[in-house]
Amino acid sequence: MKFGIAAFVTDEGIGAAALAVAVEERGFHSLAVTEHSHIPVNYTPPYPGAGELPRVYHRTLDPFVVLSVAATVTRELVLTTSVILLPQRDVIYTAKQVASLDLISGGRVVLGVGVGWNREEMSNHGTDPATRGRKANEQVAAPKLLWTEEQAEFHGRFVDFPAVFSWPKPVHNPHPPVYIAGESPAALDRLRLHGDGWLPQAATPVAELRRVRQWLSDHGRDAVPTMIWGAGRDEAMLTDYAEAEVDEVLFLLTNRPESETLHDLDELAAFVTGLV
Repeated sequence: MKFGIAAFVTDEGIGAAALAVAVEERGFHSLAVTEHSHIPVNYTPPYPGAGELPRVYHRTLDPFVVLSVAATVTRELVLTTSVILLPQRDVIYTAKQVASLDLISGGRVVLGVGVGWNREEMSNHGTDPATRGRKANEQVAAPKLLWTEEQAEFHGRFVDFPAVFSWPKPVHNPHPPVYIAGESPAALDRLRLHGDGWLPQAATPVAELRRVRQWLSDHGRDAVPTMIWGAGRDEAMLTDYAEAEVDEVLFLLTNRPESETLHDLDELAAFVTGLV
């Protein structure tokens, strides 16, 4: 089982370059960064009693800028989004950003995608919250054609374009893997139909991880990799993840200044070493 770092990279914490170098130097497999384009002043919480959003949600840097910086200062670190909010994005531009990052990094991109929970945020982008899942299904399928075909076209309800040339092509063969975030029935159907990997949160019960693996196998999707987002330092839980055949675990890093972040990474690296 591999270990990576998940982070909200902001203007108030450690810089992108310093973070990426530190994560790679300490032997972690990947750096995963998230995004919010903005946070509306008035928004509906993701669930009742959720409370006020942490400050980091308001201040995230653009994930592709962060990961482009990371690509230039590392050699092997896997560059992951966890997640980009597909329904808020233009699919053709996003496909180009992903392919460009994969090219300049030498094929080190993993694309984690989600549909989002902030209805007001997505509405500001002209996205109807009621149809964001169906839109996301097409937004996962369409880039794979843009990445792999000389002349790509796609005709759906939400994504529709005639034959186009779209370059660069990714270094990944056939394309960067697309990990689907979420644990709902709709997210799992998206995973089954369109995903190359699954990105559940750490709160997902281990029994559910096993059930989904078997369910995917029953539908002809064997060995779909799983990457856990936001794990804590619970040795027993990590053992359970390994027994459930989880492929990678992302530890969520607290957003802090550089010196404190480096200390946190040292502690996490020592913790992982103690697991081996």
